[in-house]
Amino acid sequence: MIKNAILDPGDQFHIGIVAPDFEATAARLTEVLGYEWGPEVGDLVSVDLPDGKSVELNLRCMYSTTVPRLEVVRSVAGTLWEPAGEAGMHHIGYWSDDVAADTEALIRHGYLTEATRRGPQGGLFFAFLRSAEGFRVELVDRAAESGISRCWAAPGGAV
Repeated sequence: MIKNAILDPGDQFHIGIVAPDFEATAARLTEVLGYEWGPEVGDLVSVDLPDGKSVELNLRCMYSTTVPRLEVVRSVAGTLWEPAGEAGMHHIGYWSDDVAADTEALIRHGYLTEATRRGPQGGLFFAFLRSAEGFRVELVDRAAESGISRCWAAPGGAV
């Protein structure tokens, strides 16, 4: 790792793609790039926005069982979970041992918080932040790793 870097590249665990057509995107990634998929997961999730409002969104996704790991997310109109232009990459996801501290460090480097979610103990469970250049990072509490990793433990087969 580069000395004084905020995040460790070894903590990067997925590249997120928000898809306007979820099934077609996953099928195309299978057909062309050979990706296999775990089950679709998700539910209604309460998310805090920078203006202090909380909204409840139906966030659903599917992780690849193939590495490097991809996450295909169902688009949610009118939110940050909309397709990211022609390139398709929406965010890069990182495990974090301290989501609040890593969020503050990214803010000090010019990132803006787009959405956060509190975990059961009240600390940040995840945070989405965007740089001035448009690069988006998702920080996820490392305590969730064992649960989230079940999403890619056994192939769900091609979509």
